[in-house]
Amino acid sequence: MTTLFIADLHLDAERPHITELFGRFLDAEARGADALYILGDLFEAWIGDDDPSATATFVADHLRVVADGGTPVWFMHGNRDFLVGQDFADRAGMAILPDPTVVDLYGKPVLLMHGDTLCTDDVAYQQFRAQTRDPAWQAQFLAQPLAARIAFAKQAREASKAHQSGLASQGTMETITDVAPAAVAAAFQQFGVDTLIHGHTHRPAVHALDVDGRPRERIVLGDWYEQGSVLRFDSQGHRLEALA
Repeated sequence: MTTLFIADLHLDAERPHITELFGRFLDAEARGADALYILGDLFEAWIGDDDPSATATFVADHLRVVADGGTPVWFMHGNRDFLVGQDFADRAGMAILPDPTVVDLYGKPVLLMHGDTLCTDDVAYQQFRAQTRDPAWQAQFLAQPLAARIAFAKQAREASKAHQSGLASQGTMETITDVAPAAVAAAFQQFGVDTLIHGHTHRPAVHALDVDGRPRERIVLGDWYEQGSVLRFDSQGHRLEALA
C-alpha cells in the first residue's frame, strides 16, 4: 500500500483541466491509498467556507468519496487557503493538520510542513503571513460580505504578483522565495527527524542533506499549474513523479 502526498494545486475556475485531472486522480489512485495528505494551497484562493464556487463543490464531493471509501484524507493549510475551516473540512471528509506535524510513515517519523515558514528571507511575506494568521484578523475578515472578501483576494493575488515581479527584476527571486538553509536545519533539529516533506516553493526535488552530522532528506512537492505532481511513499521508499 502507498501513502500519497500532494500540494500547491491552486485550483480555480480558470484552469478547469487541472481540476478535472485532480478529480481523476481522486477517483482512481487515491481511493486505494493508505492515506492522502494535501500539504496546502489546494485552492488558488479561499475566502471562507461559504464560497459558492463550482470548483469548491467539485473538490468537496470527490474528496468525500475518497474518505468514505476508507482512505483518510489529511489537509494542511497553505498560504492561499489558510481560511479553509471545519465546515468545508466536514463536507470534504478531511481532517485538518497543524503546520508543522510529525507523522509515522511505515515506522519512520516524518515532518510535514506547507513550507512557507521556511522562506524566512522573504521578510515582506512573513510579515503578511503573521498578520493574516491572527485569529482576530481572520474573524474580522470572515465577517465581511462575500463580495468584499472576493475583492480582497483578487487584490492580494495582484500584490503577490507585483512582489514577485519586483524580486525578479532585482535578481533575488530564486533565493528570496526559496527556503532558507538555516530554517531547514532548525526544523530538523527541533523535531529530531531525518525526513521533511513540504510544498510551497514549486521546486520539486529530493535533497540529500547533512545536518549535525546526520544524513537528512528534504522532499519538495511539485505544483499543479501545468501538470500534476505526487509523492508516493511506501515501506520500500518513495517516488516523486509527475501526473500528465
